[in-house]
Amino acid sequence: MLREHDWPGGVNIGLIDLTARYALDNGFHAVVEGILYADRYGTMLQALVRAHRGISPCYYLDVPYSETVRRHATKADAEYLQHVTPDHLSNWYRDKDLLPEALETVIDAASTLDATVQQILHES
Repeated sequence: MLREHDWPGGVNIGLIDLTARYALDNGFHAVVEGILYADRYGTMLQALVRAHRGISPCYYLDVPYSETVRRHATKADAEYLQHVTPDHLSNWYRDKDLLPEALETVIDAASTLDATVQQILHES
């Protein structure tokens, strides 16, 4: 978002928080999505969920690295696939990087895209 590298305590974390809070405080739905490492984003995400007056479900897609690579290879954007390689994915991947306090619902790799979407829509 600010072309900032993803570092602990980076200003991007506060900006994500402010943006989500602003949207929620003004009656919009907000989806905070991405590679959000628990040790970097956990405190912000927990505070955001606690502060929101509405429903705030959180989800963790529990997909093994090998399946992550397989799914990544199915993306239609060939230029993106050349830029984001399995080596990049291995640097980003963290197995079971869950937030404290069981904040997230874990969705495992066996869940189909449709089932996952339906679950999230139903619960949110």
